[in-house]
Amino acid sequence: MSSSEARTRGVRIQVKSRFVSERSSVDHGTWFFAYTVLITNEGTDTVQLTSRHWIITNADGHVEEVRGPGVVGAQPVLQPGESFEYTSGCPLPTAFGTMHGSYQMVTEAGERFDAEIAPFSLSMPYAVN
Repeated sequence: MSSSEARTRGVRIQVKSRFVSERSSVDHGTWFFAYTVLITNEGTDTVQLTSRHWIITNADGHVEEVRGPGVVGAQPVLQPGESFEYTSGCPLPTAFGTMHGSYQMVTEAGERFDAEIAPFSLSMPYAVN
């Protein structure tokens, strides 16, 4: 399991990833990874997550960028002290890769900022015989 953590303007983003063997088809060149994100508002302003930007790099160096509204169909509003957690997934054509990015946030006062998502690895655990 891999993890990362970053803080931007009082918004803490923690990520944990894991390999999901039951959704992978290694023989067919597909590795599936799940990641769980915990977003905590440790600041003093209420904030809303409006969109996401992911940068996914596989073991061959191929980079894919994913942008879209919200996360898992939601645009959560977090008051000070509140958290939001979700799990999503990422298929790769290689046994390992990395992800990082940002969430676009807006305060009640209308200030926009990007909350950093620190890099974390997507990797298949290797058995040792």
